[in-house]
Amino acid sequence: MKLPWQDSEHVYGLISRRLHWAMALLFAWQFLGMLIKLAIGRSPLTAFLVGTHRPVGLLLLVLCLLRIFWALANAKRRPAYAATRGGQLARLGHIMLYVLMLLIPSLALLRQFGSGKAFSAFGIQLTQDTGIEIAWMVAPADLLHGLLAWCLLALIAGHVLMVLIHRYRFRDGTLARMLGKNALAQRG
Repeated sequence: MKLPWQDSEHVYGLISRRLHWAMALLFAWQFLGMLIKLAIGRSPLTAFLVGTHRPVGLLLLVLCLLRIFWALANAKRRPAYAATRGGQLARLGHIMLYVLMLLIPSLALLRQFGSGKAFSAFGIQLTQDTGIEIAWMVAPADLLHGLLAWCLLALIAGHVLMVLIHRYRFRDGTLARMLGKNALAQRG
C-alpha cells in the first residue's frame, strides 16, 4: 500500500515528512556553518557558509509557517500524543521547538529590516539600502538571536535523543511514523 500524502492517525503523510526532513537538513546546514565559524574563524569555507545563513534562515521561517499551516489542516488526522505525562512532555517539547523556529528567524528578519541595509534572498529583493538603522528593531536580535539559536540546538538534540529512546528502548514505532518506513505495516 502506498503511503498517504496527508497525515493519518498511524503515520505522518508525505507532505509532513518532506517538510520535517527538509527543515532538519537546513537546520543542520545552519548549525554546521556556525560551528565551523566558531571553530576555524574567517576562511573561504566560513564565508560561504555564513553567506548562506540569512537566505536559509528565511527559507526555514517560510517552511515553518507551512508546517504549522499543514499541521493545523491535518490536526484531526495526525498521530495523537500519548495520554501520559510523557505525551504531555512531547507536546510541550514540540511547541517549544515551533516557538523557537518562528522566533529566531523573525528576530533576525526584524534586525535586517531595521539595519538599513539591502537584503535579497533567492533573487528576491526584500529590503532596500536606506543607510538608516532603527535601533529598536536591531536590538532584540542582537541580544537574543544567537542565544535562542543555541537553545534551539539543545532542544533539537533532546528531540533526537527521545527519538532514539523511543526506537531502542520503547520500540514503539515513533520513528517509523516520521520516516514512513514500514509505518503502514505497523498499524495492525
